[in-house]
Amino acid sequence: MKTKKNLLLLLLLLVLPFTLQAETFNVKKYGARGNGKKMDSPAIQKAIDACHKAGGGTVLVPAGTYLSATIVLKDNVTLHLEKDALILGTTDYKAYDNLDPFTEGLGIDVGWALLVAVDAKNVALEGEGAIDGQGSALKERHIKVDTRPEGQRWGLRPFLLRWVRCEGVRVEGVTLKYAGAWTSHYFQCRNVNIHNVTIRSFGVAHNDGINIDGCQHVRISNCDIVSGDDALCFKTTASKMGCDDIIVTDMKLKSNQAGIKMGTESMAGFENIKISNCHIYDTKNGGIKLFSVDGAHLRNVEISDITMDEVRTPMLFRLGARLSVFRKQEDTQQPIGVFENVIIRNVKAVAADKAQLTPPSGILITGIPGHYITNLTLENIHIRLLGTGTPEDALSQVPEAIDKYPEVKTFGPKIPAYGVWARHVKGLILKNVTFELKNPDARPEIICEDGDIQIYK
Repeated sequence: MKTKKNLLLLLLLLVLPFTLQAETFNVKKYGARGNGKKMDSPAIQKAIDACHKAGGGTVLVPAGTYLSATIVLKDNVTLHLEKDALILGTTDYKAYDNLDPFTEGLGIDVGWALLVAVDAKNVALEGEGAIDGQGSALKERHIKVDTRPEGQRWGLRPFLLRWVRCEGVRVEGVTLKYAGAWTSHYFQCRNVNIHNVTIRSFGVAHNDGINIDGCQHVRISNCDIVSGDDALCFKTTASKMGCDDIIVTDMKLKSNQAGIKMGTESMAGFENIKISNCHIYDTKNGGIKLFSVDGAHLRNVEISDITMDEVRTPMLFRLGARLSVFRKQEDTQQPIGVFENVIIRNVKAVAADKAQLTPPSGILITGIPGHYITNLTLENIHIRLLGTGTPEDALSQVPEAIDKYPEVKTFGPKIPAYGVWARHVKGLILKNVTFELKNPDARPEIICEDGDIQIYK
């Protein structure tokens, strides 16, 4: 008899975890109205706090419009936005909190956010609903009272999402719209999964789509991004934790800046990163741009199976020595970094006729004197270009710009080669890299200065 009781107890213990469900906390039970008029973020925060106190579960946001300032997610809480649920950011920029201030690549203090989690574990945002930051309306209201130049004041506007030093982050299914600044920022997080997210964020400056900043063990897939600034961007704004073990696949990327970018802020490393099966289109400032300019070791990066349409300057690779510090109270300047062991393969690109460079060029690669981009392989690349380069264009001198902000225009307006222009490189390999010209171009197809290059047709 005792044996049967023990067996029943064992079966109960095995079944119990599958039968018990985490509790659901409906924000309307905590006072949220969802009418788009009353400030609902205090009620949403009460629901999150109650869920967290109970040990975790789901905070449910039903259909409706929820006017909000800063909302803070906490351990073991999933924020679920039902279909037709909209969290609408207030246009009062002073209503937002900055729980982790820092300075971005242009030297502006930033960090305010609508939805934020700091030092949290197992946090998620999911569902068929949306978050809208009302970026244009927020800016219009902001500039009426803040008369400084735009380059000085924009940093006060909130990001849409911020995840800071979190462990176990999931963002799935939601639509993110019209941030006041960056759309989403993941800083020093581990075990991050971003899947099936739609981003429509443009109308004000600095509307980056997804910013991965010093994160490890990251998986991003099946996202559709239309952004005013870089669509998919990897950063390291602190020297203590780099981007490592990241896999990205099946992305649609449109941007007024770059499609895929790495290293505008680059203090710590970018290593073991694979990006594949992406379509980049209608970008105004580059298709693939990889930089180390603040001390990062950028290495073991592979980007493959990429199509590009109407992309200004398809590729730019840069090792430089700007050596900025973005968290000045906790970080120090780093030595010049490393750019090595990068593979770009299987790319078909149609370059835009109108570009930052006149006439357009396909691929720019440059280190600085004494610091070389090493072992960069470009394989199975085909780029269609306007052409129209003149013999005078072929004599153009490209500035070193050793300590400048890394950008295509930094090296323009003219490049002396129409296909590949490379400088300060070692072990550059071109395998089946071809260019198609709409018009004749008097510039050479390939130029390599201060470096060695192997070309395989």
